[in-house]
Amino acid sequence: GLATGLYNGMIAPLTPMNVAGAIWYQGESDAGNPELYQKLFPLMIESWRREFRFEDMPFLFVQLADFETVAPWAYQRESQTKTLSLPNTGMAVIIDVGMAKDIHPKNKQAVGYRLALNALAKVYGQDVVYSGPMYREMEVEGNKIRIHFDHVHGGLVAKDADAPIGFVIAGDDQEFVEAQAVIDGDTVVVSADGVDRPVAVRYAWASDPECNLYNAEGLPANPFRTDDWPRQ
Repeated sequence: GLATGLYNGMIAPLTPMNVAGAIWYQGESDAGNPELYQKLFPLMIESWRREFRFEDMPFLFVQLADFETVAPWAYQRESQTKTLSLPNTGMAVIIDVGMAKDIHPKNKQAVGYRLALNALAKVYGQDVVYSGPMYREMEVEGNKIRIHFDHVHGGLVAKDADAPIGFVIAGDDQEFVEAQAVIDGDTVVVSADGVDRPVAVRYAWASDPECNLYNAEGLPANPFRTDDWPRQ
């Protein structure tokens, strides 16, 4: 009832109009079931495109900020990231502007700015950097794992620190431990004492993580995991 009421009251009356696109900032209330969200969110985007008769309508959204909660927000952010597989979508990462105790972060300017970068690049065709580093692939090198990124744009940066923080690493036992990370060119090399045969790395994989990896344009790296292990 609530969902249909919101749609019929708030969205349906707008559908006769021409729109340039949509921006969306939501996901907190659904974060208890990120697997379901991963299905419903793309369906909603496709539904709006049908209703507005605009099959490639730009749809830009905001990933969940950092926030202190027991809900699986890392997996919810992953569901949001996977939605980028839909064409004409863009995502603003705000893992660095949240507030641990306030679900409504005060820094709205960064949110709007990063959405605007997506719009300028993806909708208006301007040559601007719109994304922070995005995980591309990993390779195991002995007792280390090397992480490759897209959207490095000028280089990787550990903000306000000598090295990146927020990385964890695991072997076959799936027990993640805090890792040492080193920027090496456009890659990050991750390792930990006691993990001799690593198989997986995660970055900023917590509801309220400490993390500091950016590109030279000042945009934060997207939280990621290299594994697809079931949620515990």
